[in-house]
Formats: sequence, C-alpha cells, structure tokens
Amino acid sequence: MTEEKKTKKSAKKVEETEVKAEEKEVVQVEETVAETETKEVVHETVEDAVVEEEVLVDEQPRGKREARSKRRRIEHQESKPESEWKERVIQIRRVTKVVKGGKKLSFRAIVIVGNQKGQVGMGCAKAAEVIIAIQKAIADGRKNLINVPIFKTTIPHPIKGRSGAGNVMLKPASQGTGVIAGGAVRAVLELAGIENILAKSLGSKSPLNAANATMNALKSLSTFADAAKRRGLTINQMLN
Repeated sequence: MTEEKKTKKSAKKVEETEVKAEEKEVVQVEETVAETETKEVVHETVEDAVVEEEVLVDEQPRGKREARSKRRRIEHQESKPESEWKERVIQIRRVTKVVKGGKKLSFRAIVIVGNQKGQVGMGCAKAAEVIIAIQKAIADGRKNLINVPIFKTTIPHPIKGRSGAGNVMLKPASQGTGVIAGGAVRAVLELAGIENILAKSLGSKSPLNAANATMNALKSLSTFADAAKRRGLTINQMLN
C-alpha cells in the first residue's frame, strides 16, 4: 500500500509540473502577440502622421515653397564663398639668425598671389612656424599687387627684367604656344593671367631673385596707348 501511494503522489507531481509549464508557455505566447500588435499600431500611426505632413506640405502654396528653396540655396552659396585670388607657394626655407645667445631658427616663405585677370603680387615673410610664415607672405603679396597689361593672352612687347643677380627675358608668343617657363617665373606668369609667352631665366637660379626679376619685367610693360601718348600720336598713326 505504501508503494502504491508513493507512485500516485509522484504521478500527481509530474502532472502538476507539466500543467504549470503549459500555462507559462501560453502566457508567453499571449505577451508576444500583444507586443507585436502594439508595434503594428504604433507603426501605422507613424505612417499616418508622415502622410498627413506630406499632404500639408503639398497643400501649402507654391510661392512659399519656392521662397524656402531659394533661401536654402542662398544660405548654401553664402556658406561657401569662392575667392578669385589664388596663392602658390614657391619656396619654404629654414633660415637662421645669429643672436647673442646662439642661433635663432625661423622659416621663410615665398608666395605668389594673383587673380589670373592681370593682377599679381609677390610676398616674402619669416616666422617661427611654417603656416604663420605662409599667411604673412600672402598678406604681403596682396599689399604689393601690380597691374599687368595683357594683349590677346600675351604681353604687348619683349622685355627684360633684373633684380639682384636675377635676369629674366620675356617675349610675346602666338596663340596656342602656352607658358614656356619654369620655376618661379612660370608661377608669376600663370597667376598674372598670361596664357601664351616665351620666358628664359638668364641669371641666378634663386626663386626669390627670379620672381623679383619677373615682377620687375611685368611692371615695366607698357601698352600701345601709353607709347602713342609719349610720342604724341594716336594708336592708328603709330601702328600705320
């Protein structure tokens, strides 16, 4: 009898555990179903709200929408202004200065500044850091701008320029020749806006001397109107 009672009790316990496990599974399934339903409802409400906003935007008058788009374009254009001035670094060199306590190291930058429309300048500056030296050289170049007379993408007449040991010869060239020059001379001519020219450096190979000689030559150029005025003639009389 005792063994039969024990077997009955164990069978009851097994049945109770199985019933409890089934009830837990049913509860979990119901919870997952409820969560999915709530997610679907929220998704539908969000989609409805987006559709309503699009309808409201479409219902707005066309003038307001165009005005907003124009404002955005203007703000985008104002945020990124493009400068017509271009800079080109010719040389960055470390230089030393002897002082009482020893030697003071600094950097020298040579920069050409121009707008490729007949204005060009050269700047030279020193500083303890390279970036500061370049910035100072750019500011110095903009202070020393010169106007270059351009005649049909070239210069009006041949000319020579000198600066210290630098000696540069410039000659006009026909259409399609290009800029035949190198180094600092080429940088000055390109930023001045000259497209066809023949150039030759006859003196020092130093970039500073070559650039100064080129600037001297461009500064000495004269137009046909200036030559006619010096001779007391009109342009037609001088050319004929």
